[in-house]
Amino acid sequence: MATVQFRLRSKANKNVSIKVRVTLSRGNDLELNTGFTINPKDWSKDTDRPKQNNTENKLIFNNLKKLDSFIYNNLNKDLGNNILIDSFWLDSQIKDCFERVEKTDSGLLVNHIQYIIDNANTRKVRTNGGFKIGLSKSTIKNYTLFKNIITEYQKTSKKQIHFIGITKPFVDKFTNWLVNTKDYSTNYSGKQLEILKTVCIDAEKNEITITPYSKTIQHFRESENDRYIQILSFDELDIIKNIEFNDEVLLKKFKIDNPELTKNLAITTDALNNARNWVLIGCEIGQRGGDLLKIKNDNIRRTAKGIYIDIVQQKTNKNVTVGIIAPHVLDIVENSLPKEIQHQKLNDYVKVICKLAGIVEVVKGTKLNTETNRKELGKYPKYELIASHCFRRSFATNYYKKIPTAVLIGITGHSKESLFLTYINKREDKDANADLFMKFYEDLN
Repeated sequence: MATVQFRLRSKANKNVSIKVRVTLSRGNDLELNTGFTINPKDWSKDTDRPKQNNTENKLIFNNLKKLDSFIYNNLNKDLGNNILIDSFWLDSQIKDCFERVEKTDSGLLVNHIQYIIDNANTRKVRTNGGFKIGLSKSTIKNYTLFKNIITEYQKTSKKQIHFIGITKPFVDKFTNWLVNTKDYSTNYSGKQLEILKTVCIDAEKNEITITPYSKTIQHFRESENDRYIQILSFDELDIIKNIEFNDEVLLKKFKIDNPELTKNLAITTDALNNARNWVLIGCEIGQRGGDLLKIKNDNIRRTAKGIYIDIVQQKTNKNVTVGIIAPHVLDIVENSLPKEIQHQKLNDYVKVICKLAGIVEVVKGTKLNTETNRKELGKYPKYELIASHCFRRSFATNYYKKIPTAVLIGITGHSKESLFLTYINKREDKDANADLFMKFYEDLN
């Protein structure tokens, strides 16, 4: 049976460290400093505890009693969960019992996450061509959100998370908390596990001890059957392209009839035309909303062959060039390049534009519940589900099988075809690839 004892290792006439010794079996014991000190003359050899002859010694006595109980409780529980009991385990018990967390303790998960964030601008990131320096803004944001989640989980579990404690039982409990307690989506929960694994592997590269299991953590995504994506078809884009916004009386009535949809929006001809132009460009160039809204005249290049838009994607730092050939987009780029607006404003405007265009078919999809701040699966009018991220997906879906996938990937910036097909919720069509090859072969001959 395991035992917990306290003792002094010195008889000097001065304060010395109080040790805690955990004996698991004969010849298998652990001993560390508790962090408390006492003069040997105030130590009782009969009880192996401080004499309760003054207020300070009574306080130490109670703290050792608390630590004794804390270690026993967690020892039995962790032995049952097949967790390694070693000096790292004992050290974490002492710190957790008294909530002693040092910001310089690299063995703590939150501290290494912060280390990654603090050194984001000098970290090497692997790219197709080798390496680049500096994490993207979106990656830093993901690490920051992950740290907030871990901090919240520590408060819930009332325990600091050390790398040596990231075992299968821990990951199972953490996953259950993400999915069932926090009610995060399948994809978001899986993403947190992916980041957890990445942080653990990075910690090992920095000579921090981790568990073997932490390098094998499995993350997950929702299945294709559970994904519901929204796009604007060519027919719907034609309606949006041709709708007139020049009746201010009707627009004013629309705002009165749709107070939630138009809240904090200027429902004017100019505002709607400006947003519409972003929608039409976005669905023809296949870029993320953040990159789309940064397009200025400096990004537009005119040559004898035509007009090109050159973009450096913020997320991947990839250089992408898109050729503009659709007449209505050429007209916008040449004559009325839209003004930059806030990303969220564009998301709000596109819903108004789609409703005015009659895109009100009830479809299945996920929508944010503002009260719970969670996306909920249900059936909604399609216009409620359209946002700027649908533009890129519309481009990829509308042109899939009409233009070679390799060309589309070069524009969207996906690193491989499998990711592109997942993005538009399609399976690889091998017959289509064969048909395309035969078509090109015939054209060559």
